[in-house]
Amino acid sequence: MLAGLTLHATRTPDTTRTGGFSDRLFPKMVEGEDSAKDLRRLNHELSVLNAIARELNRSVNLGETLEFALSQVADLLGLRTGWIWLIDESTSEPYLAATRNLPPALADDPRRMDGSGYCYCLDTYQQGDLNGAANVNVLTCSRLKGLVDGTGGLRYHASIPLYKGEVHLGVMNVASPGWRSLSPEDLELLYTIGDLLSVAVERARLFDRSGRLGAVEERNRLAREIHDTLAQGLTATALQLESADALLDPESEKVRKPLRRALSLTQSNLEEARRSVLDLRAAPLEGRPLSGALKILVERWSAQNSTEAYFGTVNPGRPLPPRVEADLYRVCQEALTNVANHADAARVNVRLVATPVEVKLSIEDDGNGFDPSEPSGGRHGLVGMRERMEILGGSLDVKSKSGVGTTIVASIPLEKL
Repeated sequence: MLAGLTLHATRTPDTTRTGGFSDRLFPKMVEGEDSAKDLRRLNHELSVLNAIARELNRSVNLGETLEFALSQVADLLGLRTGWIWLIDESTSEPYLAATRNLPPALADDPRRMDGSGYCYCLDTYQQGDLNGAANVNVLTCSRLKGLVDGTGGLRYHASIPLYKGEVHLGVMNVASPGWRSLSPEDLELLYTIGDLLSVAVERARLFDRSGRLGAVEERNRLAREIHDTLAQGLTATALQLESADALLDPESEKVRKPLRRALSLTQSNLEEARRSVLDLRAAPLEGRPLSGALKILVERWSAQNSTEAYFGTVNPGRPLPPRVEADLYRVCQEALTNVANHADAARVNVRLVATPVEVKLSIEDDGNGFDPSEPSGGRHGLVGMRERMEILGGSLDVKSKSGVGTTIVASIPLEKL
C-alpha cells in the first residue's frame, strides 16, 4: 500500500456535515482575526467559488465545466496539474473526464490514464475508504510510480471525492511539482469545490439523458414521415409502372424499355427509403456502450469470416454523444466488411481510444492493401466513411500499401460536440 497521507479534512461525503467554508469565515470576523491578508485571501476564494458557480449555471457542457473548475483551482492554490475521474452510470467504471497540464509521461500515453487500470486513489474511493476523516487526501500517485522521465517532478496529488448523497460520482485530483503541504483551509476549499462539481455532474447528466430521449423521439418521427410519405408514394408509383408494363402491347419494345428502367429506379429508391426507415429506428449499439458493442461486432465478424480479430480499448467508460457512437460503429462495420470482401487478411486489430478531447477508432489488417493515391471511385466504402467523419468535424486517415495491409483511423474531436 502506498504511503503519502499528508493532510486531510475532517468531513463526511453527505450534505449534513457541519462546518465549512462559510463557518471558517465567520469566526475570523467575530474574533478580530480578519487581517488584511486574511480578507484578501477569503475574497479571492469567494470570487473563485462564484466564478465556478456562474460557469455551472451558464453551461450544461460537462467537459467545459470540469476544465474550467480545474483552471480555477490551479489559479487559486498554485497547483499546475489536475484531472477528474467520473464513474459511468451504466457500467460503474471510472473514466477520464477532464485534464489540465498533464506531464508528458501521462499525456503522451493514454494507457496510463485509463480508468480501468490500477489507480490507488480510485480503488480507495470505490472501496468507500476515501470518506469520513480521510475524505481529502494527499497521496503518492500510483500512475507515476516507477517513472523518471516525463513526469515534470510530479509525484503527489490531492484526491477530492465527488458525491451525490451516498452515490459515488468520481474523484478530482490536483497536483504540482515540488508538492507543498496544503492547509486545512485549502483542503476545505477543495472539498467545497468538489460539492459544486458534484452538482454540475448530476445536472449535466440529467440534461444528457433528456437529449438522448429527444433524439430517439426525433428519429422515430423521421422514420414515420419517410414511411408514410416517400415510401408509400414510391410503392404506389412502382405498382402503376408494373400495371402499365403488363398492359403494353407485346410489340411496344421502344416504350417498354424506358418503362422498365423507370420501374427499376423506383424499386431501388424504395429500397433506399426502407433502409433509411430501418436505420432510423434501429439501435445499432443495442443499448450497449460503444466499447461493448464494438467488442461484440469484432467477435461476431471474426467467427463469421474465420479470421483472427482482436479488440482493445483505452478509457472505455468515457461516454460519447449518441451520433458519435453510431457513426464510429458504422465505420467499423464498413471497414470490417471491406476487409472480408477485399483484403484476404489473416489478422485484424480494432482499437478504440477515448480522451477528454478526442476519440480515435483504428482498424488495422495485414491483407492485400492498395494504393490510396489512386482514385477510389467510391471503392470499399471509403467515401461514405470519410463523409461520416467530416460531418462530425472529424477525419478519416487511410494508410495502405499493396501486399502490406491497411490501417484506417477515424478521429473525432469532442470539445465542440
